[in-house]
Amino acid sequence: MTALTPAHTDSATRPQHPLFEDFPVGTVCVTGGRTIDIGDISLFAGLTGDHYPLHTDEQYAAATQFGGRIAHGPLTFSIAVGLVALSGFLGEAIVALREVASIRALKPVRPGDTVHVRAEVAAAEPARRSDQGILSFDYQVINQHDETVMTVRMVMLAKRRTEVKGPQ
Repeated sequence: MTALTPAHTDSATRPQHPLFEDFPVGTVCVTGGRTIDIGDISLFAGLTGDHYPLHTDEQYAAATQFGGRIAHGPLTFSIAVGLVALSGFLGEAIVALREVASIRALKPVRPGDTVHVRAEVAAAEPARRSDQGILSFDYQVINQHDETVMTVRMVMLAKRRTEVKGPQ
């Protein structure tokens, strides 16, 4: 069974339904935590077909530099995306994922680790469509020891509150 803890953002006056304009650069959300257990790792292996023994075979994994089973990198990424979604930080602003510009796995995530995400707005730019904007977020996935285990740059299309009018 996984455990979740509550999230918080840096603004108590944040709109209930934020849109592009409500994400100035530097806005931060710190999500609640989630404990990753062996069941999560096994389910992810079954769902994706990624049965690499580092994730699924304790004897094999014990003989590696990691000394035991670890979570798949894409599982850690997926949990990070889910934690930000569950936090409500993005509200209904996001239209679609545009790009995962970077992803770095810095430390292993082990069964029993509890991770949370610090998500920060890194850039906000106009999009081709006047009713949308482009938001870039930097995610830091942090474990219970306050170690950053993964970093991600996500680029997403977001709904605008008002259309930007071009030259007339």
